Amino acid sequence: MRGNAVAEESVIDVRSIPKPERHPLIIKAYEELEVGTGLILVNDHVPEGLRVEMVREYAEAVEWEPLESTEDEARVRIIRRAATPAPRVVLDVAELTETVEDSGSVWQLPTQHRDLDANVIALSPGGEIREHTGPSLDVLIHVLAGAGTLETETGTIDLSPGQIVWLPRRSRRRFLADAEAGLQYFSVHQRKQGLSITARS
Repeated sequence: MRGNAVAEESVIDVRSIPKPERHPLIIKAYEELEVGTGLILVNDHVPEGLRVEMVREYAEAVEWEPLESTEDEARVRIIRRAATPAPRVVLDVAELTETVEDSGSVWQLPTQHRDLDANVIALSPGGEIREHTGPSLDVLIHVLAGAGTLETETGTIDLSPGQIVWLPRRSRRRFLADAEAGLQYFSVHQRKQGLSITARS
């Protein structure tokens, strides 16, 4: 089966195509492949940036096989191994630094083609996310480290590691990190604009 697939695979030569157009063209050709088939890419340099981008997006669903090349002609075979991007571990929270000096997003879901936004938000000691009305979608957060409070329209919730908190759409909220421990939490929701995170004065 592999031999038949290789014999029928197409060749895409992008050497005469403007560089900004190359990656989208190649990725589109990859996504049109049948599972188990591949294409041969001809480029004027080893396409390492493309390989990194495709592995980030598709993980083990894409197979990358360098072929015999010359100084002016780099060849690789790109094979589609699965119908969708492959599941993969994207973060080990044990590797995150427990304390931060500045507040902000310390990790984001790296893939571009996704339906979800996922972030790890770290607030420095005393840091805050100012009071605001949330977006028109639900958000789940998982408290990872530190401590703090979530101020709502009706009261205050004490935050501690292990909690999973639901933020209903368009609810009022303000996060305030512990003055000594700071606060770190994982947030997941449909794609939307980022929050404004500031240090408390």
